[in-house]
Amino acid sequence: MARRRSPGWVPNQHGAWAMLASPLLVGVLHAGPTWVHLPLGVFWFAGYFAFYATSVWLKSGRRARHARPAAVYLAVAAVAGTVVALADPSLLRWAPLFAVPLGVGLLAAAARRERELLSGLTMTMGSALMTVVAADAGRDPDLRTAWVLAAVQAAYFCGTVFYVKSAIRERGNKRFLAQSVAFHALCTLVVGWVSLSLAIVFASLTVRAYVVPPRRPTPKALGIGEIVATVVVAATSLLTA
Repeated sequence: MARRRSPGWVPNQHGAWAMLASPLLVGVLHAGPTWVHLPLGVFWFAGYFAFYATSVWLKSGRRARHARPAAVYLAVAAVAGTVVALADPSLLRWAPLFAVPLGVGLLAAAARRERELLSGLTMTMGSALMTVVAADAGRDPDLRTAWVLAAVQAAYFCGTVFYVKSAIRERGNKRFLAQSVAFHALCTLVVGWVSLSLAIVFASLTVRAYVVPPRRPTPKALGIGEIVATVVVAATSLLTA
C-alpha cells in the first residue's frame, strides 16, 4: 500500500535544521544578541516551515489537505516579519537577496526536482545569508566580517550537500565522489585565506568526504557527524574570522 504524503506540518529534511540554526546563531553571536533576534528567529523558522509546507502542497498537485500548513506558517511568518520590520526597518534591504533561492526552491518543488544538486546548493547559499542579516540586527554589527562568516557557512553547508548525496543518493558513483572531494579541497584552499584553523577543519572535512561515503554510513551516523561538524565549523569561524 502506498504511503500517504505528509500534510506538511513537520519538515522531514533533518539536515535543514542545522542549515537554519547555524547561520542565525553565528550572526547573533558575532554581533551580540538583541531583542530583535527573537522575532527574527521566529520569522526565519516559520518562513522555512512555510516554504516546506508550500513545497509539499506543490508536489501534491495543490491538494487542499496540504494547503492549511502552508497558510498557517505563512501567517506566523508574516506576523513575525512585521514585528521585525517595525523594530528595524533597515533589515528590509536584505529581503531581495532571498528571492532567487526561494524561487529556485519552489520551482524545483513544483517540478519534483527539489533534491537535485542545483536546488540544494542554491537553498544552502540562501540560508547562509541569514548570518549577515542576524549580524546587522546585532548590538555591534561588523558586516565585513559577517560576510566572511556567511561565506564560511555557505562553503561548509554546500559541502554537506555533496557529502550526503555521495553517501546516499549517489552512493557508488565514483565521479560524484570525486566532485565532492574536489569541492571540499577547493573550500579548504579558500578558507585558508581566513585562518589556518579553518583550513585544518576543512581539510579534515575533505578527508571525511573521501573516506566515509564508500563505507556506507547509515543516515543516523551521517546526522550525528553533521551535528558535530556544524558546531566545530561555527565555533572555529567565530573564534578566528
